[in-house]
Amino acid sequence: MIRTVIGVGALALSLGTAVPPAVAAPEAQAAATAACALGLGSLDVNISGVNSRVLTSAGAGAVVSTPNVYNTPYNVGQPTSFTAVPAGNGRTTRSGKVVWGSGYLMQSTYTVGRDGKVVGTPVFQRIGNGWGGRFLIQSQYKASAGSKPTRTMLYQQDQYGLFGRWTDVGKGLRNTGYVSGMSSMKSFTLIAATPTYDMFLANNRAGGLYTVKIPVTVPLKPIITPVRTSSWQVFEQLVSAPCGQYGSLLLGIDKDTDTGYLYAVGHAAGGKTVIKSLGKVPTTFRDWQYFRFTPAYDPLNGG
Repeated sequence: MIRTVIGVGALALSLGTAVPPAVAAPEAQAAATAACALGLGSLDVNISGVNSRVLTSAGAGAVVSTPNVYNTPYNVGQPTSFTAVPAGNGRTTRSGKVVWGSGYLMQSTYTVGRDGKVVGTPVFQRIGNGWGGRFLIQSQYKASAGSKPTRTMLYQQDQYGLFGRWTDVGKGLRNTGYVSGMSSMKSFTLIAATPTYDMFLANNRAGGLYTVKIPVTVPLKPIITPVRTSSWQVFEQLVSAPCGQYGSLLLGIDKDTDTGYLYAVGHAAGGKTVIKSLGKVPTTFRDWQYFRFTPAYDPLNGG
């Protein structure tokens, strides 16, 4: 099945504008000195605006609010990561995918100023119908900062645990496999994108933490490897960022208590994977859904 692009012209919409650990410090990789940071975005409690902040070794940076980005008659959810690139004069252009209403997949692009407020008119391009589910993750592989992506894939898990992958074939998105048997998984976060596979960290309701390695070949055949067997069930959402040559910076969000905990996670090695607790983040996590802001070149090397 190919989900083709509908309405190739952009739709320009005018808008108003576990066992918890110890000390928060996302700029860490055990004893190494390379700085790590996570640009965290979230859909606010009204599901119309976007909040952003940076988590660093100093703690959690100030929240920058961008109200009414999605001031539409549709509910908005399942954001992918968003690229955030300089647009001159202190402005930043953000671009990623969201799901609207009853399943419209939209490419979302807007520019913000230094104060976080929208500059100009956000542009939304409708990609296709029939989307929804518990999360949406995009993986793009680029060989270098100056190259174009050689592949783009979307992953989604529905409410019943059916896990699917769609590949960008240039004229739309082709489904390249579904698998069942992962209904107990609560959250997935992408930690590696290579020419031959993607890799996720995922936690389940029984407390386990796993890597899920998915070769780009067809059919879809995930390789699931245990990393830890207990205490990870408390997190409703995982968000990760690359951490230099070390691996990944991982944020676990517990929505029951609106708290977040940070970890430095070494390169994936099953049960031998090094995980260093960096502590509780000194802020609350009350927003609806969280995602990551990424640079244009985002070498994920956690796996």
